[in-house]
Amino acid sequence: MSVVIIGGNDRMVCRYKEICEEHGCKAKVFTQMPGNLNGRIGCPDLMILFTHTVSHKMVSGAVQEAARRNIPIERIHSSSACALKNVLETWRGRR
Repeated sequence: MSVVIIGGNDRMVCRYKEICEEHGCKAKVFTQMPGNLNGRIGCPDLMILFTHTVSHKMVSGAVQEAARRNIPIERIHSSSACALKNVLETWRGRR
């Protein structure tokens, strides 16, 4: 399963990727707005938005791209490791 994480803390990028690997996922993490976000998202199985640590512009761009490509979105207010684990465990339970 592939996951795209939008937002979060810069210093947690490696930890986010480790958590995803522990849950059998491959992850791309964007904590800052790249110039071509829409082109770099790809076609993941899930998009996770850490809403507390991301700009409105970045959220709206990611949501539009997800809608265009039919990518499911999970919104999390907290950008903690525990919150990410909970989402991945919940998502794995749905599949």
